[in-house]
Amino acid sequence: MKVSVVLFTSDLRLHDHPPLRAALAGADEVVPLFVCDDAIGASGYAAPNRRAFLADCLGDLDAGLRERGGRLVVRAGDVVEQVCAVAAEAGAGEVHMADDVSGYAQRRSERLRKALEAAGRRLAVHDAVVTVVPPGAVVPQNSGHFAVFTPYFRRWSEVSLRKPLAAPRAVRVPDAVRSGDLPARSDVKGTSPALAKGGEREGRADMSAWLRSGLAAYEDRHDDMAGDATSRLSPHLHFGALSATELVHRARGAGGPGADAFVRQLCWRDFHHQVLAVRPAASHEDYRSHGDRWRSERSAGEEITAWKEGRTGYPVVDAAMRQLAHEGWMHNRGRLLAGSFLAKTLYVDWRIGAAHFLELLVDGDIANNQLNWQWIAGTGTDSRPNRVLNPVTQGKRYDPDGVYVRRWVPELAGIEGGAVHEPWKLRGSRRVGPDYPDPLVELADGLARFRRARGKE
Repeated sequence: MKVSVVLFTSDLRLHDHPPLRAALAGADEVVPLFVCDDAIGASGYAAPNRRAFLADCLGDLDAGLRERGGRLVVRAGDVVEQVCAVAAEAGAGEVHMADDVSGYAQRRSERLRKALEAAGRRLAVHDAVVTVVPPGAVVPQNSGHFAVFTPYFRRWSEVSLRKPLAAPRAVRVPDAVRSGDLPARSDVKGTSPALAKGGEREGRADMSAWLRSGLAAYEDRHDDMAGDATSRLSPHLHFGALSATELVHRARGAGGPGADAFVRQLCWRDFHHQVLAVRPAASHEDYRSHGDRWRSERSAGEEITAWKEGRTGYPVVDAAMRQLAHEGWMHNRGRLLAGSFLAKTLYVDWRIGAAHFLELLVDGDIANNQLNWQWIAGTGTDSRPNRVLNPVTQGKRYDPDGVYVRRWVPELAGIEGGAVHEPWKLRGSRRVGPDYPDPLVELADGLARFRRARGKE
C-alpha cells in the first residue's frame, strides 16, 4: 500500500489544495500533517492573535477531514525532524507541501528535502498554492523580479491561471500514525477582544458574502474608513483557509470595476511575495537605502509608546491604532496613515512599526507586512519614496464625517463632523475629552525633519 504525507503550512484548507490532491492521486493513504513549529514560537512570530486564529483553522481542518473519513495529525517540535518521523511511521515514500517565499520557509524546504532524500524519500513542492501566480513565473528582462508594481500587474494579468480544485470526497489516513492534541483558542492568552474567527468554513462564508454584497462597490468604497467596505479576507488568505487563486477566479467571474479593483489588490499580495522570494533579507533590511539615520526606541521611546497606544494627538492615526489593538486588524488606509506618521512624521525606524504590527495583526504576513512598511517608509518599491501622508487632510478625505474616529476615540465623541480631525482647535471646549492629548509634533516640523534627513532641503 502506497502512502504519502501532506505537510500543511500556510494552506489550511481542503478546497483548491494541489498538494493534497496530488498526494491522493498517487497514494492509497495520505497523512495530513501540521507541525507546531518550535522555531516559529522561539522567534516571537507566533503572536497570540495568530495563534488563536491558527487554532480555529486547525480545528476546522480536522473537522473537514473527519467528514471525509480522515483526520489531521498534529505534531510539535522541529519541522524537519517531525516530518521525517511521521514519514517513517507511515512508511511514506513522498511528502507534499506548498511553496513559500520567506527566508525561513526557503531554508526549511531545503533542509527537509535533504533529510528526506537521505532516507530514500522524495519532497514534492507545489507552487501557486499560497499565491495566485508563482514567484518567478513573471519576470522582467535582465532582472530576477519586478521592482515596480504597475508593469508587474500588466504581466501578471496576462497569466493563464490554473482552475481551482474541488475539495476531496474522501481521505484515508493510516490508523497507526499518532497525533498530538489540537491547539485550542481558549488556551491562548492575550488576544484582542474582538479577534475574528478562523477556519475554512468561516473563510468561505465570508468570501461568499463579500462577493455577493461588497465586491461591486469596492472601487468606490475601499477607502471609506467608516464604512468598513474592504473584504476583511486577509486573515483567511494569510493562513490559506481561502485560496487566492479561487478568489481571483470568482471575482473575475463577477466582473465590473469593483472586481477589477479588488483583483488588483490581490496582485499586490503576489507582487510582495515575488520580491521577498528573491530578496528575503528585505524582511529586515532596507530594499532601497537612502542613508536614513532613523530615530530608535532609545531616542524616541515616549513618542513610540504614544503611537502604539493611539495617543499621538492625531485622531485618525489614534483611531487606527486602537482598532488594531481591539480587533487584531486595521483598515488598509489606516495602515498607510499610521505607518507614514511613525516613519516619516516621527522619523522612527520602520522596523519598530513593522514589529508592533506583527505583535497584533492576525493577518501579519512577512511579505506583505514588511514590504508595505518599507513602501510607506520610502525604503521599498514605492516610486515616490519621499511622499508623506498628512493625517489631517487624509482623515478629512477618507473619514469626512468623523464617524471612524468617533468609533475608536471616545474622548472626541462630542465633536460633530469633520472638525473631529483637528481637536486642538477646540481645546478647552467641553467637546474634547480632558484626557485626549495634544499633538506629539507639529506636522510642519515633522515634515521639515524628514526632508532634512533625506537631503531634500
